[in-house]
Amino acid sequence: MTFANVGTLGTESGRRDELVAILTQRSDRLAEAGCLLYEVGVSDDQPDTVFVMELWESADAHRASLALPEVQASIASARPLLSGEFGGFRFDVAGSPLRD
Repeated sequence: MTFANVGTLGTESGRRDELVAILTQRSDRLAEAGCLLYEVGVSDDQPDTVFVMELWESADAHRASLALPEVQASIASARPLLSGEFGGFRFDVAGSPLRD
């Protein structure tokens, strides 16, 4: 069953674009690990927040991806930019009107 992880990452003031640059670095390994979608967004209404939408083949695939060296490196690079404010939710996708 497809697994969704949708969240917000608060950044230190003025560091949002640095975090976006880290999160949007090309990574073919994510697709190989079972990532179906990884989108990073921003909103002028929340200048110190980054929005992330992820779809994975399964919750297990998502969990396993966190051990990848590339993902660990991204986390280490991102950590100093974060304010500690996080939000979001995770769920198993029940269906979509865009596919069978």
